[in-house]
Parts: sequence; structure tokens; C-alpha cells
Amino acid sequence: MAVYDIALLVVSLAILGAVVLPRVLADKPMSFPLIYVIGGMALFSLPLGVPAPDPVESPVIAEHLTEMVVIIALMGAGLKLDRPFDWRAWEPAWRLLGVTMPLTILAVAGLGWYLLDLHPATAVLLGAVVAPTDPVLASTVEATPPTAETDAEVDPDDQEGAIRFALTAEAGLNDGLAFPFTYLAIVMAGVSLQATESAGSAEAALGSLMPWLAEWFGFYVVYKIAVGIVGGVVVGYLIARFIFGRPSSTDLARVMEGAEALAATLLAYGATELVSGYGFIAVFVAALVLRHYEWEHEYYQKLHDFAVLVERLLMAAVLVLFGGTIVGGILEPLTVTHVAVGLATILLVRPIAGVIGQIGSESLWQEQLIIASYGVRGIGSFYYLAYALNTASFQEIELVIAAGELWAFLAFVVIASLTLHGISAAPVMNSIDEWRTEHKDDFTAPVED
Repeated sequence: MAVYDIALLVVSLAILGAVVLPRVLADKPMSFPLIYVIGGMALFSLPLGVPAPDPVESPVIAEHLTEMVVIIALMGAGLKLDRPFDWRAWEPAWRLLGVTMPLTILAVAGLGWYLLDLHPATAVLLGAVVAPTDPVLASTVEATPPTAETDAEVDPDDQEGAIRFALTAEAGLNDGLAFPFTYLAIVMAGVSLQATESAGSAEAALGSLMPWLAEWFGFYVVYKIAVGIVGGVVVGYLIARFIFGRPSSTDLARVMEGAEALAATLLAYGATELVSGYGFIAVFVAALVLRHYEWEHEYYQKLHDFAVLVERLLMAAVLVLFGGTIVGGILEPLTVTHVAVGLATILLVRPIAGVIGQIGSESLWQEQLIIASYGVRGIGSFYYLAYALNTASFQEIELVIAAGELWAFLAFVVIASLTLHGISAAPVMNSIDEWRTEHKDDFTAPVED
């Protein structure tokens, strides 16, 4: 059987699953992404004579495939958020981004360095890749689709609960804001190699690290984030002017309604990356600008639905391939220590860092606990790892720590997250929604201006 024919079979089954499973398993305590992974395992276990996908051997393919899924998901996430953009209204997101994510990176890097005996640069990379909440796989606890009320004033405070808003906003922004830490690991790897080649001493490494840290902060933190924000604002505004200034007037135009979401995604990402900004941030900001350009318009539903459609199809294909990597032995380098650190990351590090980030919040304690615990790890983490390992410095660091070991650890973390978060999220969210309904007269929900 030809490889091309098998590829068509894989893609068709992935698309069919993306369409059918939400209908069959609606409101069931089941993780759709986990089913795709299991389906991929079953498919690649068949004696078809096709080798299982291997991100270690094909890191460039892994990088660009996961990159495409993430940027489409970021557009969909941004279009969901109906809350006005101001500092106080977005406080739950700032807490997760400014406190929880750095603490998670620091804790995981410490565990990687101390327990897994990783090179310091690799330990920082490990913390950076597992810290972000994935925008692709967080669908169970994400905000609702955009409101399409055109005959009444939209009340943003009623559009989503604190949990859904916080996790959707976090997933939309932290993929971009984790990038500086990925670059920090890359810089550390490069400096370590230079010091080893020159003097090989700790003093030489420290002396060469200081100017690199200044460059890292100035370029990879300040400049690239600023350019990402500006790029997203410009593209979002231009696309919004085009969409709402030229309504569909022909049958062909109406057929293509919603495709502007994909155009905005690719334009924001590509243009921003060309000027060395963070494309992830640009895509999410463009989605926010697009959503808030004309608040009351039914067309946002079409934009959102198109973005989600493309995202779900790509996600299904990637997760089926991920299932194939498991059959191919991606988990073979896994050790008991890796499993312990992976479970600690999901069950201890993220929840504790999340609770610390919620200190002083006016949200209900039940909401704070769910927000702290439900940071699903997924395809975005795959992208970061592939991106870093494709750089020259980390190709050399592989002499210190095999890339296969990092992929094995990350694959386990994602599988564990899909299982724990995916299966429990729907029942937990349904329970908290019912509880809030039953006790709505017992408390007054905080109003965010």
C-alpha cells in the first residue's frame, strides 16, 4: 500500500473523528483529544508497512505542523473573549501570566536540574515548554463563542465566568509570553558552548553570560513583545476595516464568509515574525482588536466558527500523528524519575503556583482552585521543544542530554494532562456552573469595571 494512500486514510479518519465525536460524546466525561491519540495508536499499530512519525528524526516538520495549529487556535481564543480590555477586567489573566507561569517555569527547571540531572539550559527549556496552558486542547474550559446580539447592548460581564475567561485569556497570551524563557534557554546553551570552547571555567561562563542576559532582556523580552503587540493591533484594525467596511454582496463572497479569520491569523503571524516580533502575541492581539472593533455584530460568529473548524481539523491530524509516535517508541527513554517529575508538574507545581497567583483575588475560592489546577499541556509545548531543538546551540547540547529523553518526558506530560484534565474538566465545570446557579442569591459576584 502506497504511503500517500495511507496518509489520505489518516487524514480522513482524523477529520471524520473531529466531526463525529463531538456529536456522539456530547456532555460525556471524555477527552476528545485523548480519543484522537488512542485512534492514532490503533491506526499505526496496523501492519501497513508505514513507519510511525518521529519528532526526534523530523524536528522541522514537527515544529511547523504544531506551529500552524497553535496560531489558528490563538485566533479562535481571542475571538471568544467578550470582556472589555482593561487592566482590572483582565486581572485573572495577569495573575496567571505574571505569577503562576514564572513560578511554574522556575519550579520545573529546578526539578529538571536537580532530579533529572539536566544541563542548566536544558532545565530552563523544560520549564518553558511545560509552563504554558495550551490554547488548542483547553476547549473544555474555554470561554463561550462570541456574542452575536445586535439589537441590544452587550453586557461584557455576563459573557463568561471567571474560570473560562481566565483560562482562555491565559492560553491566548502565555504561548507568546513563554517564548522569552525559551530564548533564555537558547542563549544559555550558546553561552555555555562558547565558554566550554574557550576557557571551560565557571568564571568564564558567568562573565560571558552577563552581556547576553542584557541582550536577552532588551531584544527577546522588550522588543519582541512590543512588536508583537503593535503588529497585532495594526493587522487586527486593518482586517476589521476590510470586513465591516465591505459586506458580502455576492454568493461567492457569502460562501467564503469567515475565511478572513485565517487570513488575519497568517498575516499577523507572518508580518510580525518578519520584523522579529512574537507572532503568537500578534495573532492573539489581532483577534482581540478584531473582536472589539464593532462590538455588536453577528459576523463574529462566522469568524469564530471558521477559525475553530480549521483548528479542530488540524488538531485531530496532529494528535493522530502523536498517537503514532507513541507506537513508534517515543516513550521508551522514560524513567521512573521522569514519570514522578511529570506528575509533580501537573498535580503539584501548576496547582500550587496557581493558588499563589490567586492570592488577593476576589473570585470565589472554588473558582480559584479550578483556575489553579486546569492548565492543560499540549501541542504548544511540542512546538516550543521542536523550535528550541532546531537551533544550532541546542543541537550541540544534545551531546549532553539526548533529545529523545526530552520528547519522552513531554509526551508523558501531555498524555497525563489529556487524561486527567480532559476527562475531569466537563464534570467539574458542570458542577461549578450548577453550584453557582443554586447559590446565586447567597453571594454577589465581583463586578470588574
